Amino acid sequence: MLKVKKNGDRAWVTFTYKPQKDVKSVKILGNWNDWKEESLKKKKNGDFYITKILPIGRIYEFRYFIDGKYWENDVDAMEVQNSFGGFNSAIEV
Repeated sequence: MLKVKKNGDRAWVTFTYKPQKDVKSVKILGNWNDWKEESLKKKKNGDFYITKILPIGRIYEFRYFIDGKYWENDVDAMEVQNSFGGFNSAIEV
């Protein structure tokens, strides 16, 4: 799930991952920081989230890395093909 709140030339983007099964850790990787891992925080209800402040007027690609084992895209985001033959999530801010 994605939530965007724009303010001037920046946007607060909250990325929320809602697991369908027991998940211990979720990391997000995106082109806003050269695909470096960032850990999402776990809520009491089991969802994971992170809020990023990003410049507006760009398209950001990202993916979730679950339990250090598998990749998932955000169900609310569009998908764009990546250079590995798969797809990344993308959001235009």
